[in-house]
Amino acid sequence: MVQSIPVPAPRVGRKPKGEGHERRAEILEAAERIFVEHGYDGATIRKIADDVGLSSTALYMHFRDKSQILAEICRSAFEQLTILTAQIEADAAPVEVKMRRMMEAYARFGLENPNAYRLIYMTRPEEARSGAEDVARDLGAGLFQSFGKMIGQAHAAGRLRHDPAVTGQILWAGAHGVVSLMITKPYFDWAAPDALVGAMLDALFEGVLKP
Repeated sequence: MVQSIPVPAPRVGRKPKGEGHERRAEILEAAERIFVEHGYDGATIRKIADDVGLSSTALYMHFRDKSQILAEICRSAFEQLTILTAQIEADAAPVEVKMRRMMEAYARFGLENPNAYRLIYMTRPEEARSGAEDVARDLGAGLFQSFGKMIGQAHAAGRLRHDPAVTGQILWAGAHGVVSLMITKPYFDWAAPDALVGAMLDALFEGVLKP
């Protein structure tokens, strides 16, 4: 289910640089790491440009400013989660099984992509207002609506102990909460991620679903 918590790989030197969309991808990869390491205010265009071997002027040919870079990082992450969600929705499994799989998919994504996860779910509001917030409201809200549809189906089948809105927020907050803590507190002596996330989801689903 969930693999071990990833840690940043040591930098071993600058790889040959690409052009066009490859260069754009290199900028986003560098920026994702720099935003997390230095914060939004500390992640200057110059730092990002230096990391990928560009001048600041050349970087501006790809992105107008760092707010657009952050928004693009968030958009890419949400699009990956949207694909995962669509695959789960299309499965013929019982709705409570699909709800569980969706929470597992989110946990796995977070633990395998901790920097992107930090930026899409833990960016301060004042930092996100220049573009990332719009992406979150659009794509992020769409993801939660997809999850809400599944919860509505479970409610229609008489499977929920609580109001559908409460149920959705319980599951969403519980799953994201444990992943956020594992990412932001790596020094804590966490249990194995697959065991911890699995047990958390066991407890959450036992609490919201009727036998």
